[in-house]
Amino acid sequence: MNATEWLLATQLQAPSKLIPADVAFAALAVVVLLPAVRSWRSRPAWRATGLRALVAVVAAVVVLVVCWVLSDLLNVFGVALSPVTRMWIAIASAALGLAVVGIVQGHRWRRALAIVLVPAALLVPALGVNVEFAKYPTLGTVVQSDPYPELDLHATPATTLPAVGEVRTVDVPGTRSGFPARPAIVYLPPAALVRDPAPLPVVLAFSGQPGAPSDMFTAGQLGRVLDAYAAAHHGRAPIVVSVDQLSAPGRNTMCVDSRLGNAATYVTQDVPAWLGSHLPVTPDRRAWGLVGFSQGATCAMQFVTGSPDRFGAALAISSELQPIDQNARHSADQAFGGSVRAWERAAPIAQMRANGLSGHALWLTAGSSDRAFSANARTLGAAARKAGARTTTAFAPGSGHDWNTVQWSLREELPHEADALFGALR
Repeated sequence: MNATEWLLATQLQAPSKLIPADVAFAALAVVVLLPAVRSWRSRPAWRATGLRALVAVVAAVVVLVVCWVLSDLLNVFGVALSPVTRMWIAIASAALGLAVVGIVQGHRWRRALAIVLVPAALLVPALGVNVEFAKYPTLGTVVQSDPYPELDLHATPATTLPAVGEVRTVDVPGTRSGFPARPAIVYLPPAALVRDPAPLPVVLAFSGQPGAPSDMFTAGQLGRVLDAYAAAHHGRAPIVVSVDQLSAPGRNTMCVDSRLGNAATYVTQDVPAWLGSHLPVTPDRRAWGLVGFSQGATCAMQFVTGSPDRFGAALAISSELQPIDQNARHSADQAFGGSVRAWERAAPIAQMRANGLSGHALWLTAGSSDRAFSANARTLGAAARKAGARTTTAFAPGSGHDWNTVQWSLREELPHEADALFGALR
């Protein structure tokens, strides 16, 4: 294990406690801040300490103001930065300010420590932010976007029921849509790996934006939830396919057909056609469900409300009220031919009113600390109940707009969606 892996491991194993990486970082910053011990009684030494402290405070305040402008005023990130994230960004800026002053003013040994503080000021706060968002559980997920082997469609079936399922990469072509999708990630439960498997329910999953299909399995830990469900149901669980609705990490297609790509046709036609031809999936669309996070949750809501005959259930984790890219005008220009009216009609609530949701089941979740998206969950839940859907609204305790909320939602609510989909097969 190298130094980076050790830091990552210690940060992830004890996110709520002081751990070695945090303590070492703090000690290093204090040494760079203070003058030499033998000079503590001299005024120049205290002036030097005061200057370093002032630089650190000013750096932290400036970056917090920048965060406020970008996050709260301009909404560049689409969601507000959490207090914990802002704290770590401020700490990083203060430490970098200290390092610069230490390099300029310090003696030889202090300059060496200040140089060491620079990468520490970047790495340790980054690990702290990662604990807050839970995006990268291991170092491998930082450097490898698709860690799963390719699915062998001609593999010999298992002779006995495997203990766990398989997570594999598959290419699902945009035959009708022409959509340039990245490879999807598929989970095959043990019951799908034996000879002549019975048809199983399907769940299409969508990551957030920016993101990749593998995020639902790496950051969301979806495979663990599905293996646990399969273990409790004699190897049976839904076949889950994490689909690319973006085509590139930062491209927000808003899950409609537009000049950005025919994302809706790809998800509703190309993907089901490929699955029906290659995997043991049920043709009964009442037993097809959806799950998504953030932009992917909005897509899940759009698909279940816009095509209620194609999907029977959905779990939406931190969904928007409508497909959105910056604002209404920009969204309309990007994906709705410049028509704000067309953009408004694509909102899940508008589609619920037009199409109804009788017989469907929805789960709307968000982090309890994420006030905006918690309000969205309540609003969508109320509208879904009015449209005839069986609806559950739940909130992940203590988390925000992050993958901690996703992991909690998948553990707590996805098994209920799976039960509903299997129930539709009876």
